Amino acid sequence: MTFDVEEKLAQLSVPDKIRLLAGLGWWHTQPVQEAGIPPMRMSDGPNGVRGTRFFNGVPSSCFPSSTGLGSTFDVDLARKVGEALVDECIAKGCHILLAPTVNTQRSPLGGRSFESFSEDPLVNGLIAAAYINGLQLKGVSATIKHYVANDQEFERFSISSDVSERALREIYLKPFQIAIKKANPWALMSAYNRVNGVHVSENKWLLDDILRKEWGYKGMVMSDWIGVYSTAESIKAGLDLEMPGPTVMRGDAVSRQLVAQKLFPSDIDERVRKILELLKKAFESKIPFDAPEGGVDTPELHKLLRTCAADSIVLLKNEQGLLPLKSTDKKIAVIGPNAKIAMTSGGGSARLLESWKVSPLQGIEEAAKTSGAEVKYTIGATSHKFLPLLEPLVFAADGEPGGVLEFWNSEPSKGFASPKADMKEKLEASVWSCDTKSTNCVLIDGVVSVVFPFNLFSVELVPNVGIADLLGCRQSQLQVLVQNEDGDWELGFNISGNGAVFFEGELILDLSNPPPGDSFMGFGSAEVKSVVKNLKKGQSYRLEVRVSNEEFVKKTAILPTWGGLRLGGIRVVDPDQGIRDAVGLAKESDVVILVVGLNHDWESEGFDRKDMELPGYTNRLVHEVLRANPRTVVVNQSGSPVTMPWVNEASTLLQAFYGGNELGNGLADVLFGTVNPSAKLALTFPKRWEDSPSYPSYGPHGQEHGKILYNEGIFVGYRGFQSKSISPLFPFGFGLSYTQFTYSDLNVSKVDSEGVFTVRFKVQNTGNVDGREVAQVYITDEEASLPRAQQELRGFSKVDLKAGESKVVDIDLDRDALGFFDSRKGSWVAEKGKFRVLVGKSSEDIVLRGGLVLEKNLAWNGL
Repeated sequence: MTFDVEEKLAQLSVPDKIRLLAGLGWWHTQPVQEAGIPPMRMSDGPNGVRGTRFFNGVPSSCFPSSTGLGSTFDVDLARKVGEALVDECIAKGCHILLAPTVNTQRSPLGGRSFESFSEDPLVNGLIAAAYINGLQLKGVSATIKHYVANDQEFERFSISSDVSERALREIYLKPFQIAIKKANPWALMSAYNRVNGVHVSENKWLLDDILRKEWGYKGMVMSDWIGVYSTAESIKAGLDLEMPGPTVMRGDAVSRQLVAQKLFPSDIDERVRKILELLKKAFESKIPFDAPEGGVDTPELHKLLRTCAADSIVLLKNEQGLLPLKSTDKKIAVIGPNAKIAMTSGGGSARLLESWKVSPLQGIEEAAKTSGAEVKYTIGATSHKFLPLLEPLVFAADGEPGGVLEFWNSEPSKGFASPKADMKEKLEASVWSCDTKSTNCVLIDGVVSVVFPFNLFSVELVPNVGIADLLGCRQSQLQVLVQNEDGDWELGFNISGNGAVFFEGELILDLSNPPPGDSFMGFGSAEVKSVVKNLKKGQSYRLEVRVSNEEFVKKTAILPTWGGLRLGGIRVVDPDQGIRDAVGLAKESDVVILVVGLNHDWESEGFDRKDMELPGYTNRLVHEVLRANPRTVVVNQSGSPVTMPWVNEASTLLQAFYGGNELGNGLADVLFGTVNPSAKLALTFPKRWEDSPSYPSYGPHGQEHGKILYNEGIFVGYRGFQSKSISPLFPFGFGLSYTQFTYSDLNVSKVDSEGVFTVRFKVQNTGNVDGREVAQVYITDEEASLPRAQQELRGFSKVDLKAGESKVVDIDLDRDALGFFDSRKGSWVAEKGKFRVLVGKSSEDIVLRGGLVLEKNLAWNGL
């Protein structure tokens, strides 16, 4: 089909054009079917293609979190990830993937830090560009986000990121600039926050002056979800599309602005043109519109996911040479709260229903079969923020996992969701129901849209959806057949709305007035808990949840959703006994794999972390297991840095991030030596939060009347640590291997008149194992007229070397490697004079030093 944008634009009526300025529901653009304009489909997110459903979604591939992918320093792998995501997009009829995220990791406490690649703008931009190129090669639009300075979740809709223009340009805008220059993403998403007092979605300086005029960006600009706060201002600033639908700030409001001549038809045309240009690309992709959703499961995909999981793991310590594991390690203990459950990703919009997942325990057990090793497991200590979901324990009457959700348009009886509800009362027939295998029901999309269309969801017309019969009211049962012993159980309930939980007909959890919390991306309650006593092995128990979303709708009319509920539970275990069990197992084992860390309840969209600590009794567990058996490999799994008070006691340490579907097999490949680790940290690990350059100007305690002051300026991440001579726990760019590498023969070419030059050196694998090394080039300006970082990463290369092999590495650089932004002149400048060229294994391990001279001043704008 030939699609002429200008011809189509001329055919559309003004009302039709206005319709196109906002989305249809959560994941589609508005259609104008009579004009031949179908709805384009979008999907989250950065580490997988979820599809159009948070709840009861179609399973999808989950790739490692972006901090893991960034730590590979592997642009070729990032491109392959983009290409694989295309296949998933095609299977789900998705034209626009809402990824990648390139917000700079300013603080280790950021709730969404795991979604971005790095604290360094170059790594962030280059990995993103490769990801985008892979994605768009087959016609799926990337959506680079969240433009810009969206670096914390606290008051994210209103907070002002107050940052100097120089820091904004060099640190926060730079990854967007790099990705646009090298990959041209077809869509861009504006951030929720304000920058220097003005919301980004209506910030003409950012959206028009810099993005479109200075950088020449031609793509479509959409809002983050519910991230539009004005009508004429956002349209004139350059925001093309308001998401999601139904519209709040456009629609009839645009018509009124046209009448008042605050907007003109040409303003509307310019925004609609960008939407139609993206629609033309959707037609060219041949991806069907309104297609059914499916998945992808091929041997090639399994292999890529496993490679990504292994290649994102950073070896931080291996002092005793415990790794790779030896054939003599016949008794392997696997301990820790992150061992048995596969923590595939962080939380929020990055979450999806994995098509399969392999836990560390499963991966280790499978790998151990080859060597004939015996693997034993104990949890040691729990680390959950919310109680683990009850999914493995809940069964419907027919014995199948899961149960039923039933829906009413109003409460079927008075007090339906209250603790005073009569459990013996016969309920009237529900108007709609669906099966579920999850006790985490995020009722945002795709669940009851047939019964309750989104275009009816408004403050006046919102259906008061009563939700009952989670897991089959009056027939579902909680079974503890999977447990080995009798015991007490603690149950926990989170909710967006109000409700109650009944156990064997008795009220155990009252959320008629739920306490505020940060579940459901900040729109839910705190978890309310209760202990039920003396549950018996093999016995079935009746469990019922009743919920109404009426109060939720009153409080969050801004969000078109039906709320949510989450039910968790765990057998009560004495913490001391859990650690004693772990110590006993450690003592009788040849080697211990201790898997600890965070999960998607601790790192998520909607809230920031309160500190860098590992949760619960984790640190005590690590201390005691290390004392019981020094031959312990500690594996930390988190999307961002944590404190490690036991780090000096541990001889062996891996940073695993969130590894996606194949995280368990990827970890086992590294532990057993099938894969030689080659990742390096793409973010600095501080010893403590107070050492972070953003401290204390971050989060609720750092805000000043709705502002966050970026007091560290350009000195973010390793730049800040070096400027203050603060030693981190582990530096940026650091990571070990099972082999050794040496560097030699540095040669820096003469800088030409345009600022182009080449850094050449040799890298040799001097060990006995094939491996890959991330060689890093840093530049220091010795004669700058303004304060600059001691060194800045300006290039890197991942070098694949067989044992004993050497290769010459060429890294081509240009004026960007020498320049900085001079806000006095409003341009980038590279000042003539001397520069140092540093080649290193990390930001702190510089092995080659050279220099160059820039003969004349350079100045430029744009890409």
